[in-house]
Amino acid sequence: MKLGIVGLPNVGKSTLFNAITNAGAESANYPFCTIDPNVGTVAVPDERLDFLAELYNPKKYTPAVVEFVDIAGLVKGASKGEGLGNKFLSNIRATDAIVHVVRCFDDDNVIHVEGGCDPLRDIDIINLELIMADMEMLERRIDRAKKAAKGGDKKFLHEAEVLERLMAHLDSGKSARSCPCSDEDRELIAESELLTLKPVIYAANMDEAGFAAGFESSEYYRRVEKFASDEGSLVLPICAKVEQEIGELDEEDRQMFLEELGMTESGLDRLIKCSYSLLGLISFLTCGPDEVRAWTIRKGSRAPQAAGKIHTDFERGFIRAEIVAFDDLKACGSMNAAKEKGLVRSEGKEYIMRDGDVTLFRFNV
Repeated sequence: MKLGIVGLPNVGKSTLFNAITNAGAESANYPFCTIDPNVGTVAVPDERLDFLAELYNPKKYTPAVVEFVDIAGLVKGASKGEGLGNKFLSNIRATDAIVHVVRCFDDDNVIHVEGGCDPLRDIDIINLELIMADMEMLERRIDRAKKAAKGGDKKFLHEAEVLERLMAHLDSGKSARSCPCSDEDRELIAESELLTLKPVIYAANMDEAGFAAGFESSEYYRRVEKFASDEGSLVLPICAKVEQEIGELDEEDRQMFLEELGMTESGLDRLIKCSYSLLGLISFLTCGPDEVRAWTIRKGSRAPQAAGKIHTDFERGFIRAEIVAFDDLKACGSMNAAKEKGLVRSEGKEYIMRDGDVTLFRFNV
């Protein structure tokens, strides 16, 4: 899973990236301190995998990972190449989802490129640049479809019609992901890899005082929350400064710090859970003395598809999957005990995987 962290300059984007990845991206009080995308890979915290590691004491422990890409700050006119616009747009195209950091605090000591804090204005600036970039791409695709349809080809006539309808939707200032259309037409639209098709998490970055007071008390946060709800996106209240402090602590001190703040999870944990939910992802687990590992798949994947995540031969020669729910395995204390109680099931090709399935695939090629 690859998430692009975006936002206007000086909204806390790189501070948040540093905090969650400990990758040390430069953070400074001026635009464009992040010129090339900084990439950080973090392990997905999973207590289930920790339990399996204690059970098997394996040679290798492999959690699922999330790749975060800190992308250069955007300004007005990026779709026309202003600032670092072209770099921004090409880097964001390669991500699965967008984490849009929105400043939700006032601070005269931190320059705002637009002169002051206004979360919805800031969101509109970035969304408009993405929409304009998408419209430019659509124009080219519509031209190609119309040229191909000159002989009366119904397929290309339909494509041009669908894309022109989408163009009108974008022209009204709305994102491609909010365009009403059939599943078939949505697949056609998806071929264009439009920026505004990507799902979004709005990270409402608050200052320490506002976050401690409770994010619901912030007028700025409530505006972002309503905006996200109206467009079907997710919103995550966060304080990049606090996350930075958490990231510098060892595990024991981190837990104490979280407790003092009245938090049960760090912003990273909450962001990862939010991302899995947004993208419709789950994890299944494999275990043994050689390795315990978490594998990320789409919700709704069948057993052979999950097997293919491990190796294409597993999918090609799939026979069956031996599965036990993690909670059942934990309650029993061992795989043998789970088998004795009849909790280890044999599932075939039509089985739809569930989050936390502890799985052994049988295959033959």
